[in-house]
Amino acid sequence: MFQIGDNVLLTINDVTSEGEGVGKVEGFTVFVPKTVKGDVVKGKIISTKKTYARALLQEIIIPSENRVQPKCKIYDECGGCNLQHIEYQHQLEIKRKIVEDAICRIGGFNEIPVKHVLTAGSENYRNKMQAPVGFSDGRVIAGFYKPKSHEIVPTDNCIIQHQKGNEILKKVVQIINQLKIQPYDEREGKGIIRHIMSRVGINTGQTMLVLVVTTTDFPQKEGLVERIKKVLPDLTTLVFNINNKKTNVILGTENVVSFGKGHIEEISQGIKFKISPLSFFQVNPKGMEVLYQRAVEYAGLTGKERVIDAYCGLGSISLFMAKKAKEVLGIEIVPQAVRDAKENAKLNNIDNVTFIEGKAEDVMVDLAKKGEKYDVVVVDPPRKGCEASLLAAIKEIAPQRVVYVSCNPATLARDLKILCEEGMYTIKEVQPVDMFPHTSHVECVVFMSRVEK
Repeated sequence: MFQIGDNVLLTINDVTSEGEGVGKVEGFTVFVPKTVKGDVVKGKIISTKKTYARALLQEIIIPSENRVQPKCKIYDECGGCNLQHIEYQHQLEIKRKIVEDAICRIGGFNEIPVKHVLTAGSENYRNKMQAPVGFSDGRVIAGFYKPKSHEIVPTDNCIIQHQKGNEILKKVVQIINQLKIQPYDEREGKGIIRHIMSRVGINTGQTMLVLVVTTTDFPQKEGLVERIKKVLPDLTTLVFNINNKKTNVILGTENVVSFGKGHIEEISQGIKFKISPLSFFQVNPKGMEVLYQRAVEYAGLTGKERVIDAYCGLGSISLFMAKKAKEVLGIEIVPQAVRDAKENAKLNNIDNVTFIEGKAEDVMVDLAKKGEKYDVVVVDPPRKGCEASLLAAIKEIAPQRVVYVSCNPATLARDLKILCEEGMYTIKEVQPVDMFPHTSHVECVVFMSRVEK
């Protein structure tokens, strides 16, 4: 129907789970990024399929009442957050609908209580920044990639990053330019500095700078460290992470601590967490508190329960649960995360939690075969969701409650359908949480109860 390069006029009537506006022209579907329901826009077709096309926004003819002016000056170029043009309360409505649609369409459920999306604020919420370093117009730059590219958009004031992270990035880029340290060129595989990463303890004020480098043996290293100490006197620790491989993976496996302890601490709900360069920790700690408080509430703990926390990471949910449970077993496949989880338990003098290394599905199947019984099972899988064998093991163990934490509504809906087959479990409540404001991502925590027969 359309050719690439054609201009189309359309009214946006919905927003997809990827955050793109969608409208129809003579019954033909067209997706347009950076639009919102109610916009009347002109778009330019960039790709076509049999049943739909994609277009880039050319002009807003009539703006939606839900449209706002983005606060970020590089929003039109940056691929970091894609919903900043939408009024924030409407973003939350969109995310609730994304969750509800997935559960109904993929899961086959009707009338499931999906609650209004909880939030802990929409700006300066990220405690972790990872900025690729490059070269442009004779100067070193750092920032974020343009959508679907590795072209860097320089920035020193991202509105979703903590201000301390912005400050660190700005000053380190200035130093690199002063010392003329060569940035890494991924096409040539040459250069020194690949990424500038910072982590901020939002509740402790501690800060970590991680410079991802191809080698720690370069002439300007001593001067770099001294200048960093001078311009960032409150920096808690500086770490060089070595990554000399031709890869898109940001961090290497080797860390060299320049000063400080090589980690920072964060406190959440009275629990201390040790965070190292390679540690997984939620990037929105205030949102994490909201999410995990609801997970603990859904677990219904009285102090007598045995709890499994599958895909436990560095043990954050496990430690939250352990304060109110009889015992908690955390399962995680990443060795560093398991080590961090054990250290965090010791750091907080929590002795009713055990962490074991292994695939969650393998450990759960083994527990089921042994006839182990638990009162609550918590799962927080990656975006691909749970393995079928793990879901089967949950049914075999037959906990009274299942608490499912998810970052992907589609795989969440699929897994909920499996758990509810044969009428064994029922969904009591679905609570979305906006862990990533101004992006199309949404986190959920689901309360499931075993059906007594």
